[in-house]
Amino acid sequence: MGTDDKANLTVIHHIGAAKEGAGRMTGNQDLRREGQHEQAQAKLQEAGERVKDAAADIGGNIQDAARKLRDGFSKE
Repeated sequence: MGTDDKANLTVIHHIGAAKEGAGRMTGNQDLRREGQHEQAQAKLQEAGERVKDAAADIGGNIQDAARKLRDGFSKE
């Protein structure tokens, strides 16, 4: 995940927390729920990005292992 993506999700999370807090202080349940929803969305997107990053790492590791195997067989 890029730095811009991380920053954007962090901002969304903080805005959601602010909305939740404002809704809690004013008794506005809709605003509170909206803030909770935004925080949950940001967390879900962050988790999805971590899964994509992990999958890319695994793919790279598999390619490296295959290359090492191929190089090992070609030297014999």
